[in-house]
Parts: sequence; C-alpha cells; structure tokens
Amino acid sequence: MPILSVHARWLQNGTSVAGGHEYGGASNQLAYIGGFVVDDDGTVVIADICNNRIMQWKVGDMNGKVVAGGNGGGSRMDQLTHPGRVLIEQETNSLIICDYGNKRIVRWSLRNGITQGEVLLSNTCCSGLAMDDQRYLYVSNCAKHEVRRYQIGDKYGTRVAGGNDNGTGLNQLNIPLSVVVDRQQTVYVSDYGNYRVMKWNKNATEGIVVAGGQGNGTALTQLSGPTGLFVDTLGLSCNEME
Repeated sequence: MPILSVHARWLQNGTSVAGGHEYGGASNQLAYIGGFVVDDDGTVVIADICNNRIMQWKVGDMNGKVVAGGNGGGSRMDQLTHPGRVLIEQETNSLIICDYGNKRIVRWSLRNGITQGEVLLSNTCCSGLAMDDQRYLYVSNCAKHEVRRYQIGDKYGTRVAGGNDNGTGLNQLNIPLSVVVDRQQTVYVSDYGNYRVMKWNKNATEGIVVAGGQGNGTALTQLSGPTGLFVDTLGLSCNEME
C-alpha cells in the first residue's frame, strides 16, 4: 500500500493518460469508466463499462488495447457485460473482473493468445474488489449490502462487513461500492447510500465511520455519493465523488 504524504498537493492541471477523445468504442476512446488500476510500470487497466471491455493503456500510448471482453455484451466466456471493477493478480499475471451485468466475477489471463475468462464466483452483484497480501479476495455486494472475503476457489466466503440488510446502523451498509484492505485485513468501504466511508477491523461485528456520515451535502463533514476509495499506509483516505 503506497504512502501519501500529509503535505501532498495535487497538480492543478492534469494530463490525459487514456481516452480523452469523446465517448465511443474506438481504441482511443472510452464509454463510461468504472474502476481502474495502475501497474508498477505505470500501465493503466480500465473497466470500460459501456463498451463491455477491459482496456490497457501503457505509458505514452495514443491507443489502448483490449485485454478482456470487447466482443459485445453477453454471457459467453469471451464476453463481459458492464464490467465495473478490475484488479491485477500479479501471481498469475491475470485480471480479476467484476462482470456486473452477468452477476459474476471472472479471471482473465494477460498471457498472449488467451481469448476468454474463467468464472471464479457466480450469482454475485459485485460492486467492488480488493485483494490482500495473502491473496484473499474481498468483494462488495451492492444487492446484499455486504463485503465478503474469499480464498480463490471458495464459493461461499466469510462476511467481513455489513450483511444485516441495508440501513444506517454501524453493523449495516447501504450500497457498498469500493473496498480497500490493508495488511492487518482491516476493510474500508465506500458506503454509497449512507454518504460515508466505513472501517471494519478484522473480526469486527460493526464498523467505524471514518469519513462523512452526516448526510448528503457539500460541507467538510459530509460526502455526496462516495464511489472510489484510496487508503494509504498512514490510514488516510480520500473519496472520489460521483
């Protein structure tokens, strides 16, 4: 997990590293960006939701490369439907993808010649993905309002946050989206419907509000639909608002 200095300041002017050529399905375009991840060499891997594909953009490239899906929306193993989140599994040189429209999680190898994925989990409304140092997979389920932890190959997993219907209680979530996990297996969740970010310590039965939780609004104590989430080694977090 990277360290973000408390004195860090964002540049006022950014540089496009992917897309930027209006909405579309060409190799230099994107159509509604979901989650994305940046590899150690600066390569960006993006869930291109409305193009039903995962795109890879290397540093300096003018055009991206389709690395998963891209064969129209559908449920075949060479297809994705509205993929929302993606992460890189370094040990297997693969992507793990929330194939939201098919209610499944798939693994897609990045090796040359691979043209289809394999199903890791079915019947899950995946809205967030994370993997810890022990290769446990953490999955936000926006329909069941919970986060579960899985060993690869495990079909049932263990609930680690929420799961007590949707609501505002400290043992509840309401449309959990992004999930981040640290080395202590502490789970941080963007609790979208409750306008807050929650922290769940390992084996906890309820969470702790670490940001927001004061209703929807623009005050410094409020959030408005938190979606993306980043947590550094100092425990600092920031949300990307929708």
